[in-house]
Amino acid sequence: MSTGLDKQISDAVKAAMRAHDSTRLGTLRLLQAAIKQKIVDERIEPDDAMIVAIIEKQAKQRRESIAAFESAGRSESAAQEQAELDILKEFLPQGASAAEIDAAVAAAIADVRAKGLQGGPAMGAVMGQLKKALAGRADMAAVSAQVKAQLAQA
Repeated sequence: MSTGLDKQISDAVKAAMRAHDSTRLGTLRLLQAAIKQKIVDERIEPDDAMIVAIIEKQAKQRRESIAAFESAGRSESAAQEQAELDILKEFLPQGASAAEIDAAVAAAIADVRAKGLQGGPAMGAVMGQLKKALAGRADMAAVSAQVKAQLAQA
């Protein structure tokens, strides 16, 4: 584990230990454990793209937990998950602006329509392109809803 992002995470763990920041330390240790699990499971050395994918997965889990806790009226638990999500966001690439997302969606849909795809295959092709273009920079669930809406207009 010697990628740039992995080194940033390790340095952040050390800083959290020195600062006695238990929330940050726990979140970062869970992230390191997920990265190490991926290494063990797949017997590969992760690159930054793979680490970003792991962080995205962790962030998605936190967003889902926040929604569940808020709907159950457990605001303290939701606040804890939000704090963890904020820590994870520090290691994701800069988020794409709404204009960038709209432009990427429009370009991907135009490309897929030029190939003559419609319905489910069109959705899959568009999302495949967008996942590569917006990896770690956008909430793919929101992008998916936007793509569905635009494909339904045709």
